[in-house]
Amino acid sequence: MSSSGPSHRPTMEDVAEVAGVSRGTVSRVLNGARYVSPDALTAVQRAIQKTGYVVNQHARSLVTQRSDSVAFIVSDPHDRLFEDPNFNILLKGCTQALAEHDLTLVLTVAGTEADRRRVGRWVTSGHVDGALLVSDHAGSPLIDDLRSRGLPIVAAGRPIGHEREISYVAADDRDGARQMVNYLHSLGRRKIAIITGPVDTPGGVDRLAGYHDVLGKPDPRLIAHGDYSQASGARAMDELLQRVPDLDAVFVCTDLMALGAVASLQRAGRRIPEDVAVGGFDDSKAATSSVPQLTTIRQDFHRVSTEMVRLLLQSIGSDERSASILPTQLILRDSA
Repeated sequence: MSSSGPSHRPTMEDVAEVAGVSRGTVSRVLNGARYVSPDALTAVQRAIQKTGYVVNQHARSLVTQRSDSVAFIVSDPHDRLFEDPNFNILLKGCTQALAEHDLTLVLTVAGTEADRRRVGRWVTSGHVDGALLVSDHAGSPLIDDLRSRGLPIVAAGRPIGHEREISYVAADDRDGARQMVNYLHSLGRRKIAIITGPVDTPGGVDRLAGYHDVLGKPDPRLIAHGDYSQASGARAMDELLQRVPDLDAVFVCTDLMALGAVASLQRAGRRIPEDVAVGGFDDSKAATSSVPQLTTIRQDFHRVSTEMVRLLLQSIGSDERSASILPTQLILRDSA
């Protein structure tokens, strides 16, 4: 091709001319190389490199009815997205897993009813091929809305009330809680409190269930609720100390809330772990930034991310649904 004259964006016709094949052959290569001979495939690939041809993604989408994009929907307020390190880990892992398939991830936040309606309309208007749903709450209409519009969905965590309807990937929250409470009990602690997450989330429900599996029905004053934020962990710990001042252990259902609980205990003059042993959940950066560092339950967020992407790609173009429950692990540090 001559370099003289005005420059223009290389077209499929340019690629076909350089490769010595028809435009139809180039099109078949770009759409999966079906029914193309090895020699023609090699010629087209070399011509693409030589001409610098780039696929017109908008035009391709019109033909394939695919956007090659996936939505990452956080169903929580905007401030939680920036406070909770787990969101960032999941976001990074999903982005990397999708990039291996040349797919783009689009972050959206649906923390209010207005947000949910707006996001629901946008993601089901052909802008994305599927959605990864994080931190959905029981009773939220978002899952029903997305399903009614035929959008493939995979949830992070057990989608309460929708377990048979959509695919999901979850850590074994209940068993993780059992591991932690059994460990605290093995230390000789007998007044073991819990700070739960919201009871309309799978972590809030299943980790509390694991606590009850070990302790039966303990004094209800030993149970306090948080919203997964650090501030809520501090408030819940303050409440527990007022109700049961001689408690000797606390299982906090996220590391971020545990940071707040630790601060509350330290303000009250309680030594950790001598007076009160503290256990967290997640093994996030919050666990190692705490002083003392947290004994916690590890869930493998990288594996959660890759499994979510695998199940979503499996469900795009099919009606197949799957669930993947991943094991958790007790990690011992200084707080218990």
